[in-house]
Amino acid sequence: MSKINIKPLADRVLVEALPAETQTASGLYIPDSAQEKQHKGTVVAIGNGKKDEPLTVKVGDTVLYGKYSGSEIKLEGINYLMMREEDIMAII
Repeated sequence: MSKINIKPLADRVLVEALPAETQTASGLYIPDSAQEKQHKGTVVAIGNGKKDEPLTVKVGDTVLYGKYSGSEIKLEGINYLMMREEDIMAII
C-alpha cells in the first residue's frame, strides 16, 4: 500500500484492487487475455460515514465487492475503486 492523499466523503471507501490471478491452483499459468479481474481488494481510505450510520470497514481490511461496484481511479500508477460501503459484500 502506498501513502495517498485522498479522503473519501460520507460512506465512500477507497479500495486498492488486488491483481488478477496469474496461475491456477494446479500450477497452470493463465495468459493475460484470459485473466479475470478479481473482485477483492484492500481498503486504503474511508470516509466519516453517514449521520447515525458509522462505517463497519476500516483501513487495511480485505474486502469482496460486486462485479460492477465503484468507479475506477488510477493514482500514481495504481488502480483503485471508489465505492459506497453498501457495495462491499464481505470482509475476508
